Amino acid sequence: MEVTDLPRLVRNTARFHEVVSVAMKYGIAPWLSGIRTEWVQRHLRTTDGQQISDLPEAVRIRMALTELGTTFIKLGQILSTRSDLIGPDLATELSKLQSSTPPDPVEQVRLLITEELGGAPDQVFQEFDPVPFASASIGQVHHAMLKDGKSVVVKVQHTGIEERVRNDLEILVQLAELAEHYSQDIARYRPLATAREFARTLRDELDFTREQSNLIRFTRNFRDDPMIAIPASYPQCCSRRVLTMDCLNGIELTDRTALQASEFDLAEIAKRGANMFLQMIFRDGFYHADPHPGNLMVLQNSEIGLLDCGMVGRVDEELREQIEDLLMAAIDRDSKRLQECVVELGEVPTDFDRSMLQNDLVNFVDDYGGQSIDEFDLSGSLNGMIEIIRKHHILLPSKVSLLIKMLVMLEGTAHQLSPNFNLIELLEPYRVESVKRRLSPQRAWRKLQSAQRDWTRLAETLPSDVADIMNRIRRGSFNINLEHRKLDSITNRLVLGILTAALFVGSASLWSNDVPPTLGSVSLPGSVGCTVAVYLGFTLVRAIKKSGNLR
Repeated sequence: MEVTDLPRLVRNTARFHEVVSVAMKYGIAPWLSGIRTEWVQRHLRTTDGQQISDLPEAVRIRMALTELGTTFIKLGQILSTRSDLIGPDLATELSKLQSSTPPDPVEQVRLLITEELGGAPDQVFQEFDPVPFASASIGQVHHAMLKDGKSVVVKVQHTGIEERVRNDLEILVQLAELAEHYSQDIARYRPLATAREFARTLRDELDFTREQSNLIRFTRNFRDDPMIAIPASYPQCCSRRVLTMDCLNGIELTDRTALQASEFDLAEIAKRGANMFLQMIFRDGFYHADPHPGNLMVLQNSEIGLLDCGMVGRVDEELREQIEDLLMAAIDRDSKRLQECVVELGEVPTDFDRSMLQNDLVNFVDDYGGQSIDEFDLSGSLNGMIEIIRKHHILLPSKVSLLIKMLVMLEGTAHQLSPNFNLIELLEPYRVESVKRRLSPQRAWRKLQSAQRDWTRLAETLPSDVADIMNRIRRGSFNINLEHRKLDSITNRLVLGILTAALFVGSASLWSNDVPPTLGSVSLPGSVGCTVAVYLGFTLVRAIKKSGNLR
């Protein structure tokens, strides 16, 4: 930890202590201390009286994040998209996290709107309901009416949430630094980079103008589709902490009873809704990343309404082609091409075993190879693929994991509307379109232009780079730096082993020669030296065994 971090640490001392206490209480961060926490958990119980030590680890993690509040709940929700890092079981458990919080008092809401919009709610709106109809971790939502009589909803950020989130993010980064430094198993997943990326994501979510921009972009992308409804925003009533948009009236997909009682064709709605998300991915490269039932509703005339556009993903041309290759290789049961896609998409470890991955993918293809197109389980296949990727410690880019999670969630949501829904059937036209796009002259021309720019840049910089290297060689200032991974720990163990052996041999010699002072017939220097040497040797063997590299 740097000296410059001390003021930040002092400011967050109380909250840091709370976070560490909760982590120890639920036994979810053993790297924070060498003390075993099972005895503590045996004397602690949940609010419903269940003993904490009896709970599965995934449940304890979810409960700890819930107890820690907004920032950590959001962290859990983001991690639920990274099953390649935490595994499908924990990802499934974290997807159950709920972020509802008590609403702010009316006066606080009134004051915040006045600060942000330059006028009190009764001045900005014709009507404003001071009682929110929903309250989540970051903001609460009120019904209102504009001066022209238009019904809207107003999303208002909770007072003081930015300060609390900022402090929690600083603590989270510090904990990630500790985890990466003291746990080799955790370090391989780069928790510090993940924490910093999460911090950027959450800070963006605190800025409501970003969600407003997302609404505008989705509206533009689907302006020619009358069966898709995106809430319009009203810039004169929007700011960083207030978002005003159309009020959509319909049946949320969470209300299964109302949907079944309606006269809507649910199978057709499931198909159109899934097509909407596939168009976002493969046509627009900009998609809603949270298609759970609470963010979708069916309006009059079977229109599909899209809500809560704060979490989005982006797909550039390169990523789109990689995802297309991965999906098509899985559908075609081509294990060799599947292996190439996985290695190209992710970051492989230094001890990566390509043949072992190939064997696992062959078994994976065998498991799903017997399924027909209309019976193919896309969610199961993607989750199985993630499990293989995690087994081989391959790190996927966060945007890839988010996209895979969205596809799995999309299929699950569509299945709630129509049990016979099959996403693979809808992917087939995009497969054909993908082949056409890759064979198009326009794509070949873009690739040629890109290659030409790269070669031109290389030709321009290569002579000067070579000249610089030659000059350094002539001056004797050309240095090559080699980084030996984990060499420090190896050197420390080697030195400790040599010192232990030398101490033991020397002490044994003192003992055998009865070097004074003696206690009875035992040489005190020799016996003490042998005891210390045995202790150091035991410590060294335990450290090697704990790292898993005893042999």
